[in-house]
Amino acid sequence: MAAIAIPENTRVFLLDIEGTTTPITFVKDILFPYIRENLEEYLSAHWEEDECKQDVHLLKKQAEEDLRQNKAGPVHAVDQTVHTDEEKAIREVVENVLWQMDADRKSTALKQLQGHMWRAAYMTGKIKGEVYQDVVPAVRRWRHHGLKVYIYSSGSVEAQKLLFGYSVQGNLLDLFDGHFDTNIGAKVESKSYENIAERIGCQPEEIMFLTDVTREAKAAEDAGVNVAVVVRPGNMELTEEERNHYKIVTSFNQLELSGNI
Repeated sequence: MAAIAIPENTRVFLLDIEGTTTPITFVKDILFPYIRENLEEYLSAHWEEDECKQDVHLLKKQAEEDLRQNKAGPVHAVDQTVHTDEEKAIREVVENVLWQMDADRKSTALKQLQGHMWRAAYMTGKIKGEVYQDVVPAVRRWRHHGLKVYIYSSGSVEAQKLLFGYSVQGNLLDLFDGHFDTNIGAKVESKSYENIAERIGCQPEEIMFLTDVTREAKAAEDAGVNVAVVVRPGNMELTEEERNHYKIVTSFNQLELSGNI
């Protein structure tokens, strides 16, 4: 692997998760199937709890909004309050959630319920976050040399902390100085990276962003952030033009810090 020198003025590493620190297959083959396989059991176990009631209420509101917008969906309304038949009510929630997942919906209602289910799974050891083997030693090395390390993912900050807090390599949260999600802005918008630099308290050109998505790389680059595109197994293939334009990283160990020591 060829070493890649990072700019000498780099003070911060900003890391994407899916396809960068963590295999894409972890989300596709572990997280989403867990929801499908355990949804009905989870709802039955937590149906009377306030958090679950709030989740179902949000799903009901989303279903009503979908109906107003004439979006296709399950024929039954999602409601926890009108049914005396609990099993029937739960089946209707399951039907709605699976429909949203099949349609690759990103609704707040769906993400909230999924997040609560994953939290329970992480905390009981049913799921452990996957992190590539080269990530932890590289991040420790960067921090040893005085650089700060932040995460920026479209997944919620809570979901990020669960993945790293309950990982196969133990609790890794002490490796990171902070977390950003789309509350700071979309990852394909250059303004988001300016916002992150301002929040951290540095200049955009002092940040090195690692991502597997070239649209995100371009947005960061447009904001003045330094970028390397991460190529991992299962990631989207890069065009020849993209390979010629961006620094390409297949392992974090390629990133050379000699100019910063």
